[in-house]
Amino acid sequence: MAQTAVVDIDVIIVGSGAGGAMSAYVLTRAGIRCLMLEAGRDYDPGQEVNMFGADQDAPLRGTGTPDKPFGYYDATIDGGWEVPGEPYTKATGQDFKWWRSRMLGGRTNHWARHVPRFGPYDFKGFSRDGQGVDWPIDYDTVAPFYDRVEQLVGVCGGPLGLENHPDSPPEVLHKAPKPRVPELLIAAAAKSLGIPCVGTHTAVLTRDMPDDAAPRSACYNATDCGRGCNIGAAFQTTTSLLPMAKATGRLKVVTDAMVSRVVLSNDRKAEGVEYVDRKTGQRHIVRARAVILAASACETARLLLNSKTAAHPNGLANGSGQVGRNLTDTTGAHIEAVIPGLAGRPYYNEFGINFAHMYIPWWLYKAQQAGQLDFPRGYHFEIGGRFGTPGMGQEIWSLPRMYGDDLKRAVRNVKGTTLHLSLRGEMVRNDGCYAEIDPTVTDRFGIPVLKFHWQWTQAEYNQIAHGQRTARAIFSRLGGSVTQPDEPPETAIKAGGEIIHEAGVARMGVDPHTSVTDQWHRTWEVPNLRLHDGSVFASNPHKNLTLTIMALAMRSSEHLAAELKTGGLA
Repeated sequence: MAQTAVVDIDVIIVGSGAGGAMSAYVLTRAGIRCLMLEAGRDYDPGQEVNMFGADQDAPLRGTGTPDKPFGYYDATIDGGWEVPGEPYTKATGQDFKWWRSRMLGGRTNHWARHVPRFGPYDFKGFSRDGQGVDWPIDYDTVAPFYDRVEQLVGVCGGPLGLENHPDSPPEVLHKAPKPRVPELLIAAAAKSLGIPCVGTHTAVLTRDMPDDAAPRSACYNATDCGRGCNIGAAFQTTTSLLPMAKATGRLKVVTDAMVSRVVLSNDRKAEGVEYVDRKTGQRHIVRARAVILAASACETARLLLNSKTAAHPNGLANGSGQVGRNLTDTTGAHIEAVIPGLAGRPYYNEFGINFAHMYIPWWLYKAQQAGQLDFPRGYHFEIGGRFGTPGMGQEIWSLPRMYGDDLKRAVRNVKGTTLHLSLRGEMVRNDGCYAEIDPTVTDRFGIPVLKFHWQWTQAEYNQIAHGQRTARAIFSRLGGSVTQPDEPPETAIKAGGEIIHEAGVARMGVDPHTSVTDQWHRTWEVPNLRLHDGSVFASNPHKNLTLTIMALAMRSSEHLAAELKTGGLA
């Protein structure tokens, strides 16, 4: 039996990551009272992050484990590919990996912080190549919100000057860190092949950002950002948007609150949500004037599908049948090479922010539109490789058997000789990729779980093959030797979900028959229910999602605040 909690609030926000925290920030500053429900536990980077812990002092010398897949010091708490007692299932013979964060701040505590803007082509893909669907909004609609989000969260970088890779106004960005030697080498090799290599836009501060509620300091270039950042330099909502929203006195946060369904007061109005206390198992119902689901794309779809009523037999807001459909992820592949010319080199400019200072954006838009390529959408390369703690990669295990001073000299000689390019590409939605409710499996709270269906198409395989050829050509210009075997794209491609960019399962549109929300993220069938995560994406460009999630959440939240103040939801 669920207990009804009496809370004086206007909006319930489910999720505390990029979309949920931005919603809370905008709404509370507009005078709106909010209740945030987070499925994971409370988390305070200032108290919990061990920024300088040495791997050799950690269990298993910091090696990844099932509950810490990215290493002992990674910021992930109680989440990952597998969450005990909270399974998901997959169709027979198909592979999909679903990352769940179970911590305040969600994935923003341990993400890559690469924040490119979507460009004009990205919002109108169907108009360019006839694949997928167009967004109901365009770049010019979102651009002012990109400006404001970049200023708010703090983004370093410089001008790009490239087709479909919009620049930010010069006063918006923090100063870009200088490129490192390996990045300059890759840039030179790429340029010789007609391929651009430019500075990244990264959500890491290169100047102090004072704020009474959330003062943040410039990065001092010393630790792995994946550990979390207790000085607030690397953006995460737990050191920025959430404390800023709390400082208004209008945000209440409840952690360990596993939302199970949206509660309706009538067929077209959300009254609140039901959640389960993950510690006690007790069910609670909380009520508000509006509900925002920002639980991450697939979790939002699960909530909608599990919120069945007689008037909504296929799930809430699912009259179109599109909830759970159109599931996409970023394609991924990894190409690594040893560059003999880097052996024994002196140390130059190896500092800077934890992430690569340069990357290779997609450059063949004209060739693609002219039909000269056998895949419709592009990819980019993220660059890796510099001096760091020696690991067990090619450069180390290829050493001859030796000990003592000989080993130390050999390690120093090969250290920093391995470079890699990580491909991140756009897939177009296909009918074989979707999530549905498993009819027989529930989690430990009795909530039905998601079942995933997944398949890549030949277009994605062709894209990976093109990327493999390009990466090998770049490494060849540097005299490098690729360490992996010549792998076919069908096995080189990462599993669906592995890049952790799921999107599209409740897409926005202009037609209630083919979409779940309008351009303001309002579900067509329940107008006081909004979706503020990647679920609403009409397509999933190769560019990382988080900046766009925040920009869209800011835009929608301002619209919602205006509705609440004028009585538009009455």
